[in-house]
Amino acid sequence: MHRNPLRSVLLAGTGLVALTGAAPAGDYAAPLIGDYISRAQFPNPYAHIPAQCYIETAGGTQNPCQVCHTDGLANRRFGNNAPQGGASPFIGDLTAEYAFAALNHPFRPNGSINPWENTLFPEKLRAAVAEAGHDPAAWDMETWIRQDNWSAAAARRPGDARVWDTGVRDNPFRLFPALSPADLPADEDGFVRSDREEGTFFNDGRGGITGWRSVNFVPHGIFTPLTGSVSGIYIRLPERFMQDAEGRFDLPTYAANLDLVAAAVSDHLPEDAPATYLGAAGGDPVQPGLYPIGTEFAHPLHYVDTEADGTEGASGRFPGARADRVKEIRYMYKIRRFDPEYAGPEIKEESAPAYASRTEGWIDNGAGWILAGWIEDADGTLRAQTPSELVQCVGCHSGHEPQRETGGHATFQSGVGVTIDSTWALPRRLPGDTGWGENTAMGYRAPEAEGGIGQSAFPDPINRAMGKGEFAHFLEHVVGVSLYGDMPASVEAFLVRTIRAGNGYSADWPALVTGTAEGYVGAQRHRAALLKELIARGDHLDAEGNLAGALLYPPHSAALAAARGYRMVVATQRYDFGKDAFPETPVTFRYFRGEETAFAHRDGTPYTVGEIVLDRPIDEDRTSLTWGVGTAATEITESPDYQPILDYLSAHELPASAR
Repeated sequence: MHRNPLRSVLLAGTGLVALTGAAPAGDYAAPLIGDYISRAQFPNPYAHIPAQCYIETAGGTQNPCQVCHTDGLANRRFGNNAPQGGASPFIGDLTAEYAFAALNHPFRPNGSINPWENTLFPEKLRAAVAEAGHDPAAWDMETWIRQDNWSAAAARRPGDARVWDTGVRDNPFRLFPALSPADLPADEDGFVRSDREEGTFFNDGRGGITGWRSVNFVPHGIFTPLTGSVSGIYIRLPERFMQDAEGRFDLPTYAANLDLVAAAVSDHLPEDAPATYLGAAGGDPVQPGLYPIGTEFAHPLHYVDTEADGTEGASGRFPGARADRVKEIRYMYKIRRFDPEYAGPEIKEESAPAYASRTEGWIDNGAGWILAGWIEDADGTLRAQTPSELVQCVGCHSGHEPQRETGGHATFQSGVGVTIDSTWALPRRLPGDTGWGENTAMGYRAPEAEGGIGQSAFPDPINRAMGKGEFAHFLEHVVGVSLYGDMPASVEAFLVRTIRAGNGYSADWPALVTGTAEGYVGAQRHRAALLKELIARGDHLDAEGNLAGALLYPPHSAALAAARGYRMVVATQRYDFGKDAFPETPVTFRYFRGEETAFAHRDGTPYTVGEIVLDRPIDEDRTSLTWGVGTAATEITESPDYQPILDYLSAHELPASAR
């Protein structure tokens, strides 16, 4: 039996924090020792602010900001203490202002200058690809996305698969998640079983239990296959959660504990829920909005393969349009207690250094978790991410907590107002048994005809706070199908075909007007109004009452084109400057403002209509606590208090196959 205790040790005289996880008995486990690294040294000091945060909002009509920057969870301390919708005078309302940070101002460029060059200037990315000697037109992308690059990386993980930390110092695969793709896909109950005894805890009669269980969840607005990536999510709890009160391994006990965790973080705990977890985990309290210490997540981020739907004869092993090739493998381990009641946003130190390993591919998120990641090298094999690249992870997966007085430094924290204990997916798990299984991207079914678009097998889940469908709310407020506020060609075609006066709408779906600011904003306002008509008529659903596939999935050619664009980032290794590559600069990065909310470049040069927004005004008062911080208005004047908690009103609203 292998135990996995945790301890924090201050290494005398070094000023470094060691985070230790036990290796198998008799083996020495080197502590996790990182460095405090100034983010001002990184190629992109503002990597924690996603590229989507820099878009313009078309007079406030497009509001993707509210999907991340809200107050609801933080106000009730439900796994979050980062109010970002105005409840905190320290942070302010990030839906109303582009309040980008300023590190070491004025000695470093501030965050109001858009650093995401790959996304902002696709032509520069193409030039870098050509300079590296590549011809993207010659790439066979279908073959590329169907190659397995995960197995070779998993084989490089040393040590026992039953422990989270292999304890091998300076090994770039030290914390690689102990989830073998050879054991995937998971069984229909979501448990990942292996036919190998090595790396399993016990055998339940169907196979060796690895401890991992897959999660089928509702993707957030940025994670539908239409946006170029699709996720798998797997959770593993510590060994004690797998044992009954007598210390015997027991799958029903483990399944019940997993159900309790899922209910706790999704705000679905019943009134008669136990105060503690079951069996040998009876000493662990069930806390709403929080995971127990020792929780692990493995997150493969896949390319999109529109022929992969998990059916017999499909192109790959995974459902949900998940290609065999992964863009990244991501990992989280909860190493310390996080208590949102214990800290407010005032403790956030925007300029704090990152505490990360330069060799082992991990970073401390400052809120109780170790985050680790592996990404494609130029040849497509997986390598450990650099501290600079890992800062992007902390931007979304973090929170605020008092800093340990060790080493003389606070640790970099960030985060958004809608994560629950630094996480996204498990709180959005589909209900009941449907939620334990491989992620199907809303029940994806591949198109029958070549060039077609796949179908969903699920209706629109109800967002509890909004009282309406999750995707309906998104469409009405973002006026796009991702947080970029963009409408890919296939979606435009769907809307042109559906929203027509001849079909009973007030007008035909309008094209965007980009010649004048008034024309552009007017077109976006018209689009927003027509999307409300679409929702009211239920035309965002198909004939079976499920979400329309065109709003979630790309046609095959578009998926390959998106993969080709991303491979250009891979070939140049320019991840620090953006992973989202478009054929041309998205229109939402361009300037279309009237006189009331106009702003100029930092040097005073006026913007022209349609110009790419490179920079925005900042606080110029040297005596101000926010000197150098962004001050430009987003033009959003009212924003709903979005929360990510989802409800199906009753089981009968699920399709029969999902009950």
